[in-house]
Amino acid sequence: MTNKTIDFLKVLHLRGPNIWTYRSVLEAWVDIHDLEDCPSNVIPGLPDRLTAMLPTLIEHRCSIGERGGFVKRLHDGTWPGHILEHVTLELQNLAGIPGGFGKARETSERGVYKVVIRAWQKEVSVAALHMGRDLLMAAIEDRPYDVDAAVAKLRDLIDDYMLGPSTRCIVEAAADKQRRIPYIRLLAEGNLVQLGYGARQRRIWTAETDRTPAIAEGIAGEKDLTKSLLASCGVPVPEGEVVASIEEAIAAAEDIGYPVVVKPTDGNHARGVFVNVMSPEEVAAAFPLAAAEGSEVMVERFIKGTEHRILVVGGKMVAANMGEAVSVKGDGRSTIDELIDSQINTDPRRGVEHEFPLYVISLDRFPAAKMEVERQGFTGSSVPEKGQEVMIVRTSNMAFDVTDEVRPDTAELACLAARIVGLDIAGIDLVCEDISKPLDVQRGAIVEVNAGPGLLMHIKPAVGQPRPVGEAIVDHLFAKDEDSRIPVVGVTGSRGKTPVARLIAHLSRLSGQYTGLACSEGVFLDGRQVETPEGTNWDAAERVLMNRSVEAAVFENSCRDILADGTVYDRCSVGVVTNIDPELHFGEFYIDSPEKVWNVFRTQIDLVLSSGVAVLNAEDPAVVEMGSLSDGDVIFYGVDGKAEAIVATRAEGKRAVFVDNGAIVLATGEAHEELAPLSRINMLAEGQAEQPGVLSNLLAAIAGAWALGISPALIRAGVLPYNPKAPLRAD
Repeated sequence: MTNKTIDFLKVLHLRGPNIWTYRSVLEAWVDIHDLEDCPSNVIPGLPDRLTAMLPTLIEHRCSIGERGGFVKRLHDGTWPGHILEHVTLELQNLAGIPGGFGKARETSERGVYKVVIRAWQKEVSVAALHMGRDLLMAAIEDRPYDVDAAVAKLRDLIDDYMLGPSTRCIVEAAADKQRRIPYIRLLAEGNLVQLGYGARQRRIWTAETDRTPAIAEGIAGEKDLTKSLLASCGVPVPEGEVVASIEEAIAAAEDIGYPVVVKPTDGNHARGVFVNVMSPEEVAAAFPLAAAEGSEVMVERFIKGTEHRILVVGGKMVAANMGEAVSVKGDGRSTIDELIDSQINTDPRRGVEHEFPLYVISLDRFPAAKMEVERQGFTGSSVPEKGQEVMIVRTSNMAFDVTDEVRPDTAELACLAARIVGLDIAGIDLVCEDISKPLDVQRGAIVEVNAGPGLLMHIKPAVGQPRPVGEAIVDHLFAKDEDSRIPVVGVTGSRGKTPVARLIAHLSRLSGQYTGLACSEGVFLDGRQVETPEGTNWDAAERVLMNRSVEAAVFENSCRDILADGTVYDRCSVGVVTNIDPELHFGEFYIDSPEKVWNVFRTQIDLVLSSGVAVLNAEDPAVVEMGSLSDGDVIFYGVDGKAEAIVATRAEGKRAVFVDNGAIVLATGEAHEELAPLSRINMLAEGQAEQPGVLSNLLAAIAGAWALGISPALIRAGVLPYNPKAPLRAD
């Protein structure tokens, strides 16, 4: 009896850099059973059925390196593990998730593969993986599969779990190869994100930052107060007043003069805002709807023109958009509701998801639109005459880019408004007839100042070019020459990781750096234990990088840590590899050969920054081999100063740490400095030096501290009395 199914044995979420890539991925262990004997070219019709379900697979280049490469592999014959990789990635792409990294590799067990896919967010990618398996099985068995429904479910999950578009554009700008700022999502759901590590971090929450004053947010939320402050500084604003009842609203409108605007004092996203209100009856109708969206209601002068949104970041205008009036034209047969659906909502730029620059219009969902239609004598069920134009919304989505049309004096006025309120990032709502002309000649005015403005309109305008607003916010938070990283040290190897990590952390702390340490003995902050060994895991280590006090961090990375979770940091200043035991295998991860073990440990060196240093054991040939992988410098260490790697690196004028004439020596090329005699080092006393690896671990830690820029004198002062058995405590 054959078993032609696909089963998941395990799915690992590798949250940090790993043996596959620098990014987070899912690593699925997949058993294809007897499908191992059924490549795609021997299953009748499979390539055609699969490409009919997912026509966009034609864009996958695969290993062939050209468009249509994967489809060619399907026809030539490839196995279900490889197909699952591409199907899963394509489902994610269709749902709006970028990125095409994927791998499929055989294990030593027949029919079992490791399928690796880029995972921007775990819940979404796990769902895509299972949908991919179901779709592939449907194609193999010649059954229907509802691709559209699957993609719709993924989009719902994206809305639930992934960063919103505004936050995502900032994060992507930070992570761009021009800045390479690391980031940590601080909540499993929501848009609170940390940019940078430790003491050098900044935080964002959508388009708000840790530089956004709470008092400024409070002012911006009180629209009457905002107007008062702006007016006192000479900024043109529409006159108006706060009202407590329909009667007061009507009286205010009579005083101001029609038309007026009725809106909540503390609303947002234009909810409850009614413009061009022309009569007491319309004021009475608008008041309760505006009141429902805020704590108080304001009536103010209606300014003729179009609403514009100017984005100010760090005192500079970076983008500007305007709204657009939306209307329908009667055909003598269709109702207004039907005309809205056929003439407006069919625009492919409109949708209910955040990714769409224009929203779907419905009279039931937009009271302002309903009122606009009713003042023209219609309802949603009315049938306008052929050719008759009916206004639906006077100001729709501000999704039409006009950045290049804004006058410098108007831009400066918007920046002034942001400064008056106190916001570092602000959305300035301004109404005028022509943004390219002076405001005073057209009685234009600023109507609102908004904290946490949406960025989608600038990222993905309906008309015009996208603006680099994410980059502007990142540049506001981090100067061009500002380092977002603290020194990070990663230590791995078959043996000696813990003592090496502990001593490096000790020396870093002595240098005056508030140092975090995560190792097999626990998590320590400036020498004080805050997590027990039982509590030491990826999450605990990440909290070290989240701590605003931490100025340097040291992490121990076991082979199992790298295989199960990846590293907690994206890149490091110093990467240490102590040794590699060729007999050490990790069969539970299908890592069952010296070559595979070596590939796991090399991850540490792959992560060394170009400005960083790899610290390698010169007496371990497998470790020496990693020297060529480092993007940064290399320091070799070893007991024997005549080791081939040490001699070669010194010949190149580079650094090495070794023992000569009974003393530890720091050498740079031919120049060298005696650090300390072995006999004076406390941890080598009483025969401890005879214990396997003790001296080598000491040399590794000294080399690591030297790589961090700690002076030889301070290293000496820290090493001589050091007791490795003493608990790491600040006190």
